[in-house]
Amino acid sequence: MFNYLISLALKAKNLNSIILVISLIAVGCENGQDKKESLSEISDINPPASGFDSINSDPKAIAWADATMKAMGGRKKWDNTRYLAWNFFDRRDLIWDKYTGNVRIEVPQDSIIYLTNINDNTGKVRIKGRQVQESDSIKNLMKRAKSIWINDSYWLVMPFKLKDSGVTLNYLREDTTLIGAQSHVLGLTFNEVGDTPNNGYEIYITKSDSLVKQWAFFGNAAQDSASAIWPWDNYQNYNGLLLSADRSDGLGPHDVQVYESLSEEAFTDFDWKMTE
Repeated sequence: MFNYLISLALKAKNLNSIILVISLIAVGCENGQDKKESLSEISDINPPASGFDSINSDPKAIAWADATMKAMGGRKKWDNTRYLAWNFFDRRDLIWDKYTGNVRIEVPQDSIIYLTNINDNTGKVRIKGRQVQESDSIKNLMKRAKSIWINDSYWLVMPFKLKDSGVTLNYLREDTTLIGAQSHVLGLTFNEVGDTPNNGYEIYITKSDSLVKQWAFFGNAAQDSASAIWPWDNYQNYNGLLLSADRSDGLGPHDVQVYESLSEEAFTDFDWKMTE
């Protein structure tokens, strides 16, 4: 197209014609650049993690995953959120540094404190006041700590992980939650990732606000009916990030906190305590 316009400019008999043709070329170039930037901006809203199954995932399901990310504060807010702290089922307390992978896990009923890094599986553990020294024991305990984090963090931030590595998303149907909220239902399965790759979930995203309001758990993704169905409700705003805590069934995360800064001792010192 541009070559054709250029040939017209060369053949033009007067100055006004030349100016007109050159203007058309300039507008075309400008619009093309705007389109390129616009598409780039759209693609950067919520890019998938490396390894996300974009080939077998439904575009409609991906679109609703992106809508959920936006409704919960947006990808930029999620990426810029560094420290998350919560209590899981009144059993243990966790603090997670998303930037470094450092995690502190305290299990009061067993008198255990894990100080671990989920990226390289290093760290240390104190049990009943004694720091574990044996290398084999430490290795096993680090594996246990990571499993705890995988499980407990999923109960807190699952909607932000809909496009994680190894995940396949499918749009299943329109349906209602147990309390009657009209929803889009996504099917979520895993491809050889995590501790329980055979698990599956149905994620209910309500039409009214694009938020996850219910999830159904399948111990085996191929089974016909859910093993359990839980609400994902009572959203609260944490510095611009919406998180579901203290849910209506009393299960899941409690005492959720989001911090902009935190002492490094939280992940290195067994005796560290949060100070207000």
